[in-house]
Amino acid sequence: MLDGALLPLPWALPFAGMLLSIAILPLAAPQLWHHHFGKIAAAWSVLVLLPCAALFGAGTALQVFLHTIVLEYVPFLLLIGTLFTVAGGILVVGNIHGDPKTNLKLLVLGALLASVMGTTGAAMLLVRPLVRANDGRRHNAHVFVFLIFVVANIGGALTPLGDPPLFLGYLKGVGFFWPTVHLLAPTLLAMLIVLSVFFAIDTAMYRRDAHFRPLRDPTPDSPVRVEGRGNFVLLLAIVAAVFASGVWHPGVSWTVLGIEIELQNVVRDVSLLAIAAVSLAITRREVRRENAFTWGPIVEVAILFAGIFVTMIPALAILRAGTHGALAPVVSLVTGPGGEPVNAAYFWLSGGLSSFLDNAPTYLVFFNMAGGDAAHLTGPMSHTLMAISAGSVFMGANSYIGNAPNFMVKSIAEERGVAMPGFFGYMAWSAAVLIPTFLVVTWVFF
Repeated sequence: MLDGALLPLPWALPFAGMLLSIAILPLAAPQLWHHHFGKIAAAWSVLVLLPCAALFGAGTALQVFLHTIVLEYVPFLLLIGTLFTVAGGILVVGNIHGDPKTNLKLLVLGALLASVMGTTGAAMLLVRPLVRANDGRRHNAHVFVFLIFVVANIGGALTPLGDPPLFLGYLKGVGFFWPTVHLLAPTLLAMLIVLSVFFAIDTAMYRRDAHFRPLRDPTPDSPVRVEGRGNFVLLLAIVAAVFASGVWHPGVSWTVLGIEIELQNVVRDVSLLAIAAVSLAITRREVRRENAFTWGPIVEVAILFAGIFVTMIPALAILRAGTHGALAPVVSLVTGPGGEPVNAAYFWLSGGLSSFLDNAPTYLVFFNMAGGDAAHLTGPMSHTLMAISAGSVFMGANSYIGNAPNFMVKSIAEERGVAMPGFFGYMAWSAAVLIPTFLVVTWVFF
């Protein structure tokens, strides 16, 4: 593994370049980005791996690459890919009218589902019905911005199944229902504020569309029913596979090219592949066709997040180095003068980094920085773990790349004709709505 203490801050430049490419090129050079975003992601990745091989040896570069891809990226992609496939096989036939009260109810439903079937599964289940419900409105992009806020992020804070950081905590020894008990109050407060803001904005937007709605509604209201119900059983199978990998430890592992591969993780990943295959086999083609299901969004996520995972290797290594790394001044903010943890700093630093880095390894960095002992962190230091957990989950909503379903919601909504805001436009929404919300959460809890 890379020693982050040996890496100066410029090693993080390819990661910054990757983020800026995602932010700027779709607007500045849309044709270039659309046709070559995979090559651009690969180029930034090479700018990490080649210097690593030159300075630390080809073996080190290969090992850190394989460790990231095999143990972090592939499980991540299999989980969200399976949830995407299964949720895409559930079709809500008919249509409901996307007025403010209906939209609010759907977002609340999605928030409740997010901690049960994961933020990806819940977001994928609701994004298409919300598109159909609101396709007769001139102003509808904000609905999907708030879908990302509420369903793709904040709603997943109550169980290890909701969001990857909490699952990693579960594997480290944090109790399965610890987030349910300790994060319920901050989650409810954040949801109450964000949903109240949404209802006010959606009501105002709905009134502005009063003269437009009668002129255009591609999917008029009609009775609603659900098809592809067998996929609900498969969603439960996904939950079981993920849960089992956390409680079943047979002690069997293999070392391949320096990477330790554990049996329970292999069984989980193979099970997820099998579940996706079953979903494709049992779901009628007409269901997916009517659902406008395509592989485009998951392919885009797979390619871009491959680049993100590779380019963030040096950035995470520098963070892991703690006070010995180039980001020591930032890391020192989480410790008070007497050595006590500064919970507000844990909340904002874990959250701020999770807005742009993958929130799962970021959670682990701060989990270990706080001592890494699950018994101590769930006991005397429970407020510190609350801060790390809430920051990592909540603030994944701050940018499109903070959490995988964010980009998937954006991609699907755009495929269906919604004029989603660009990278910085989305962050203007998150700065206006989420940052004040998180300041209130900090004041009340941390």
